Amino acid sequence: SHMRIHIGSDHAGLELKNALSAYLTSKGHEVKDHGPFEYDALDDYPVFCIPAAQATAAEPGSFGIVIGGSGNGEQMAANKVNGVRAALVWSLETARLAREHNNANVISVGGRLHSIEDCQSFIDAFLATPFSGDERHIRRINQMSNFETTGEIK
Repeated sequence: SHMRIHIGSDHAGLELKNALSAYLTSKGHEVKDHGPFEYDALDDYPVFCIPAAQATAAEPGSFGIVIGGSGNGEQMAANKVNGVRAALVWSLETARLAREHNNANVISVGGRLHSIEDCQSFIDAFLATPFSGDERHIRRINQMSNFETTGEIK
C-alpha cells in the first residue's frame, strides 16, 4: 500500500535522506522532503526534523522519517511534537517493535551508523509492520498521550 511519508534530516543525514526519498518514491510512496536541500556542515537538525514531525502529526495515517548522524537528537526533536511517537531504529527488530508495540509514526535512523541498504530494510520493516492493537499497548500509548496533553498519567 502506498503511503505519504514526511522526511527530514541534517547535514549528516543528507545523503541518506536523498537516497531514501528516491527509494521510497520508486516504490510508489508519496514523499514530502522537509530538507535540507544542500550540504551545510553547520545546519541544525531541529529546523528540518520538527517540521517533518509536525506534518506527520497533522496527517493521520502518514509516517515520518528523521535522519542524522546517530538519530538520537533527531528522535528527541521529533518527540517534542504533540502526537508524534518517534522511535530510534537500529535493527529490523527495533523497527518492527516500534510499530507493533508502540504504534510509532516516526522512525529515526543514524546515517553514520548504517549502510543505505540497511536503512532501507529498517524502513521497509517499519512501514510493513502493523500496530498489534493489544489492549496493554493501547493503554500505555494512551498514558503517554494523556500526559502530553494534560500533564497527568492516567
